[in-house]
Amino acid sequence: MTTVSELVAAAGLTGRGGAEFPTAVKIDAARRHDAELIVNACDGELDARKDGWVVARFLPRVLEGARHLTRQRIRVAAHRDSETLATLQAAGVDTLAVPRRYVSSEESALTQLAHGGAARPLMRFEPIVAGSRTRTGRRLPPTLVLNAETVWRIQQIIEFGPGWFRSYGTPDEPGPRLITVVDGVGAPGVYPGEAGLPVTEILYRAGGLVSPMRALWIGGLGGGFLSGTSARRAAWSRAGLAPYGLRPGAGTIRVLGTQCDPWEEILRAVTYAAGESAGQCGPCMFGLPAVRDDVAAVAAGDRGEALDRLAHRLGQLAGRGACRFPDGIAGFLGSALRTFTEEETRSWP
Repeated sequence: MTTVSELVAAAGLTGRGGAEFPTAVKIDAARRHDAELIVNACDGELDARKDGWVVARFLPRVLEGARHLTRQRIRVAAHRDSETLATLQAAGVDTLAVPRRYVSSEESALTQLAHGGAARPLMRFEPIVAGSRTRTGRRLPPTLVLNAETVWRIQQIIEFGPGWFRSYGTPDEPGPRLITVVDGVGAPGVYPGEAGLPVTEILYRAGGLVSPMRALWIGGLGGGFLSGTSARRAAWSRAGLAPYGLRPGAGTIRVLGTQCDPWEEILRAVTYAAGESAGQCGPCMFGLPAVRDDVAAVAAGDRGEALDRLAHRLGQLAGRGACRFPDGIAGFLGSALRTFTEEETRSWP
């Protein structure tokens, strides 16, 4: 009899939370270690809405898919005081109420929270699915963390087969996936998509642009920017976005109009990021406030020394810390530097 892992491997499903790690590999590891399951419905990335959308419409299918993955406890994580958490609790689901902090929905933070600790990322020396330890050395049970859309897709693969799944997308990036489009379109919301779609087609599905576009912000704090010119020829896929240093990530698109100064948007985002640190490591505690100050100077009109200072500081931010939050911010700001310097900044007063 074909196992769930074999079906998922044949389908080519990768995680829909942003990292796009092969899901079958995680399922195999969970089986070996008899792991618990946390379904992550937090929509932790900026602008993300899709996991709440899945819970609101397909919760029974998500739970059915979850039951195929473990014999141990299954919990669904959602932010405190969110509509998603209320929906789950009304349905009698075993829930994990998560603080509304950016890093709190990271998989090791959820695992620690589920076992009585703070919702802070762990320094990891082995995969969470194999078991982990807190900063004090306490052992945590093996835990499989998959986001809600991924678990829903697993159930669809079980029901309809790998061939159905591969009828969407591209051979290298198969399957349907949800995309959240916010601001600058006629009908913001969550839309079905797949790898290979022109980015312009996604905007059309969301009602089309309501004003001229300067750029697209893709993937929240873990993503970056696509200039308006590039957006008109780019495809929504890893391969299609790679030339611009981007990935589909958590599947979010925000439109920046020609009337907006993108550095003001970037400053708001980095100010938020600097306040979301878990307070555990230097790159978050000191590095993020420093780059926020640099971005504030750029937004105030210093397009010379502040830009140089920011570019230099980004090289010192990535690759350190308990989680990859600083890495994501460094990539986000690096994309901003590539997109909004030179010809676009020269056109501003």
